[in-house]
Amino acid sequence: MNIGMFGGTFDPPHVGHLLAAEHAREQLDLARVIFVPSSIPPHKGDHGTLDVRHRLEMLRIALKGNRYFEISDVELKRGGVSYTVDTLRVLKLEYPDDALFFLLGMDMLTDFPSWRSPEEILELAEVVGLTRPDFPLPELAQPFRRRIMVCRIPEIAISSSDIRRKVREGRSIRYMVGPSVEAYIKEHGLYR
Repeated sequence: MNIGMFGGTFDPPHVGHLLAAEHAREQLDLARVIFVPSSIPPHKGDHGTLDVRHRLEMLRIALKGNRYFEISDVELKRGGVSYTVDTLRVLKLEYPDDALFFLLGMDMLTDFPSWRSPEEILELAEVVGLTRPDFPLPELAQPFRRRIMVCRIPEIAISSSDIRRKVREGRSIRYMVGPSVEAYIKEHGLYR
């Protein structure tokens, strides 16, 4: 079976995340896509990231009703800085007979060679760059470039940081996140 792993802070999860995961699922014939919310992302640190219980609950709400999507809290249980290689090692033990596909946005591919153990990541999973508006395939060193797949998805310019900014400014985020996620953000006074 082909299984996708889609990591991120999901702060908050938005329709761009869902659309990207669904297109990757169909194009790569993935039996499921496992969303893995990070504890502390190494590229962001823990400053400014919403409490994990809110991020996890919003992700549960966002994924509800899609039988192909599920959540793994492996990074949250481990705590500390979340490194992809550590997560893939755990998932490979959980799914030893399945092919893992690590899904990430083109913006994240730029720094991929500087990640912890990029060669091992490429051994544990097929690395798939998801197209994003204004982020072409970055110039990567040859050993990486030929081993990374590209998955073209509809280009919707939505980002979690833009959503957080709009909430702070009291502007609408309707249609950027699902109605239930929007209601959760309002109910809990998040991002203000």
